[in-house]
Amino acid sequence: MIEYLRGILDELTPTQATIECHGVGYILNISLNTYTALQGKGEARLFVYEAIREDAWTLFGFATKEERELFLMLISVSGVGGNTARTMLSSFSASELAGLIMEGNERLLKTVKGLGAKTAQRIIVELKDKVVSLGISATSVSDNADSQATINSEVYNEAFEALKMLGFPPAPVAKTVKAILKDEPSAPVEKVIKKALKML
Repeated sequence: MIEYLRGILDELTPTQATIECHGVGYILNISLNTYTALQGKGEARLFVYEAIREDAWTLFGFATKEERELFLMLISVSGVGGNTARTMLSSFSASELAGLIMEGNERLLKTVKGLGAKTAQRIIVELKDKVVSLGISATSVSDNADSQATINSEVYNEAFEALKMLGFPPAPVAKTVKAILKDEPSAPVEKVIKKALKML
């Protein structure tokens, strides 16, 4: 089992990081929180979860052990796969997600793509007590807004591609990202994607 990978951060997108270790490049699926933590870095260390199936070997990377532990808890719940767990950790920070589970906030959990009412309820019932043992300081989810000047095409393109890779159809993605950037022209790409995940 791979505990972590440390090496040169060769490529970084909102959904994937490529780390070169001793001449081998590893592609890791990451959350928006990890993407934010890695921005501007030349080297990185990511904690790893290996999803091994007959037809695929996928690596998930996490900036912190707490995020990986929360991911492992989420995928232990029936109906929650690796991509759904990653989307949840992209929609909310680890502390926000811990807070939602502890509070039993099914309404906000259901805003995550691919998460129905029954699965949201199951997550709350099965993980409420376990999340406390992680020691993550839970925070409430709030919407702060800031606004400045014009639409940033680089942010638009990056957010659009990331949301397409997460499985959303292009037309609603384009409409949603444009609307967000119209309201908040200075929003960074991770904030745009987080907002879009709650709206799509």
